[in-house]
Amino acid sequence: MKKFLFQFLKTYKIPVGIILFFLIWMMFFDEYNWMRIRKEANKLEALKEERTYLKTKIEADREQLHTLQSDSEALERFAREEYLLKKENEDVYVIIEE
Repeated sequence: MKKFLFQFLKTYKIPVGIILFFLIWMMFFDEYNWMRIRKEANKLEALKEERTYLKTKIEADREQLHTLQSDSEALERFAREEYLLKKENEDVYVIIEE
């Protein structure tokens, strides 16, 4: 097998050299090289994950908006929790958990 390989390389030295040069050039030095393609693929994967996260977040926000628009008690509770609003003659204590 080694003998055949060495004979093949000796016979077709120039075409094999050109093909190897071309492959190395395309993998490392070309504008669309292998490393850039891998980096872009990783970026695309991260963007897809972010897209799915944002879609679920949008759906949860839509549900919360619908709840707040239809239920006045839920709206009051949300205002008290998020914006620390209070009624007259009422004290608000903020407890921060560590």
